[in-house]
Amino acid sequence: MSSSTSSSASSSTSPSDEQSTGRPSSDGRSAVTVLGLGPMGQALAGAFLDAGVRTTVWNRTPGKDKELVERGASSAASAEEAVAAAQLTVVCVVNYDAADAVLRRDAVTDALKGRTVVNLTADTPGRARDTGDWADRHGIHYLDGAIMTPTTTIGTPDAVFLHSGPRELYEQHLPVLEALGGTHTHLGTEISRAAAHDIALLDIFWTAMAGYAHALAVARAEGISARELAPFAKGIGAILPPLFEELASDMDNGTFSGEGNPLTSGASSMAHIVHTSEEHGIDAAVMRAVEGWARRTIGLGHGADGFMRVAEVLGRH
Repeated sequence: MSSSTSSSASSSTSPSDEQSTGRPSSDGRSAVTVLGLGPMGQALAGAFLDAGVRTTVWNRTPGKDKELVERGASSAASAEEAVAAAQLTVVCVVNYDAADAVLRRDAVTDALKGRTVVNLTADTPGRARDTGDWADRHGIHYLDGAIMTPTTTIGTPDAVFLHSGPRELYEQHLPVLEALGGTHTHLGTEISRAAAHDIALLDIFWTAMAGYAHALAVARAEGISARELAPFAKGIGAILPPLFEELASDMDNGTFSGEGNPLTSGASSMAHIVHTSEEHGIDAAVMRAVEGWARRTIGLGHGADGFMRVAEVLGRH
């Protein structure tokens, strides 16, 4: 999947040339198409507009583009018309089933040939690889991506975007993508790298949110309000960033030091959480699973190791 920039483009690119190349024109503007106008898609399109990027929008459900059109976006009557309006198409829909339903229609696939798709839809690494293969077969240049921050950050310095795919393609379109604000990181040429990072990081987020929800249920059962617990919960959260760095070294180096907090001690505290939860009739299935991982790891002779030994055991095939 090589860069599709035309070698005949000149510095005097006209607006019509700009829409066909997707590169910044002499007046500093550029062109992009956004497919999908859910909350995140609208935020992406809005950020492009705010940055002066000529923006074409399309959504499968009509009517969601009204505000964007009032702000200067062009509304396409069909997805194939939308992708033909710019060299660069950014896709952000609910999952890859929804993306496939749009992109893999023959008329849209034909219109995309020789153009670039940046897919910021969240899904699995396997689906990213499959989409990359599809794009390659049809002469479509493809970058996969992930948005790691909420809609309110888009267009601000706090936004975080991850990208994977051909480096030259990423560099070609980065000037337009930077209109979305924040930081953009190219993770490598393997097309699934962004999705793999996304899955791993969302695993942290949702597991942590589940833990907090469970903790609040247990606290309430013991007569502690969520507001009372919150300052101490924030203290627990503050412990984690330096631990992430330390435990990453443990994982990569295979050290798994349990000095000061061996896995046997951790398993004991997990059992206390399970007991207290179930005493109040609160489902403790998540903590039971974690305790089960710990007991299994201890049973394999790693009781004196640190908790990250669990990750090594989980990853064994």
